[in-house]
Amino acid sequence: MYNIQTLNKISKAGLSRLGDNYKASDNAENPDAVLVRSASMHDMELPESLLAIARAGAGVNNIPLEKCSEKGIVVFNTPGANANAVKELVLTALLISSRKVVDGIEWAKTLKGNGDAVGKMVEKGKSQFVGPEIQGKTLGVIGLGAIGILVANAAVSLGMDVIGYDPYLSVDNALKISRKVKHVVNLDDIFENSDYITVHVPLTPDTKGVINKESIAKMKDGVRILNYSRADLVVSSDIIDAIEKGKISAYVTDFATDDILDTKGVIVTPHLGASTPESEDNCARMAADEIKDYLENGNITNSVTMPSVSMPRTGASRLCVIHKNIPNMISSVAAKLSENNINIESMSSQSKKDYSYSILDTSIEVNDSAVEAIKAVDGIIRVRVIK
Repeated sequence: MYNIQTLNKISKAGLSRLGDNYKASDNAENPDAVLVRSASMHDMELPESLLAIARAGAGVNNIPLEKCSEKGIVVFNTPGANANAVKELVLTALLISSRKVVDGIEWAKTLKGNGDAVGKMVEKGKSQFVGPEIQGKTLGVIGLGAIGILVANAAVSLGMDVIGYDPYLSVDNALKISRKVKHVVNLDDIFENSDYITVHVPLTPDTKGVINKESIAKMKDGVRILNYSRADLVVSSDIIDAIEKGKISAYVTDFATDDILDTKGVIVTPHLGASTPESEDNCARMAADEIKDYLENGNITNSVTMPSVSMPRTGASRLCVIHKNIPNMISSVAAKLSENNINIESMSSQSKKDYSYSILDTSIEVNDSAVEAIKAVDGIIRVRVIK
């Protein structure tokens, strides 16, 4: 029986995929895995029993990644599971950044109580909410991952000219992009040519503050900026300053920070990107499948801390080894198995930065003596046997 701790309310659509050999609860003792959405785990004590954490969503800022890597805890996320939900909200943001719909709605509320005069008051006052159409305008998409591709393709369908930037564009993603999307290799091409800019990249030291005073200066006057990825991708003080000077017409974001709330020209949605029942179900299903495959088979897919490694089960038992990415680790593991008269039938190993993960299927069951010998090898982080 596997114990799964849930740190948030996880969709039943996901939990139901685990099966009868799993017990999931918010107070699980000695959990084998954790399913989490937005709850912060940075101050959480990580028990020795914990093998994996699955974030039902793409971002993993709420998880102590380095600490998990050091302890051999595999961290999964669910890229693409909420992509359509975010895409639809980005398209909403694109439209309300232009048409002053939000301001118009709020103004219309003030007309309450004027009886038959309301119609005339609307016709007289509506000109203050005039805004441009998006058809024929240029949208710059920074980041062509699961969400960025959907946004770019949808914008093409809405009649926009779309240019996209992504220095790490995968072959699979490139095949999904409309041929009408122009791929540029210089970020300045986005800044200089776009009427609208939308950001869809993860928050890293390289992307933090990518929208700042210097990049804004390169943009068209009256540009409209959308941020539905992470708050710190923009320097909010530079955004506010540019709005006050008329350089930016509108900034729409899903991330509320105190300095931008109730600021003219800024529209804040309260982190609604993945807030659809379909998205929550999709993320939970993917997270549950990732956890189950790792616990039962040792396979890793969509981990942000470890490389992707998977292979069909063969042999009597499966040895799963997390280790430092240093020379001679595989040969050292193989030597310890050989000393215990255990033959390797098949093997797969991959590395990701400082860490590596190896799966070895063996001809006979791996005994405790072999496991202890492997654990004693310098650079070994975690050893697990699946029978």
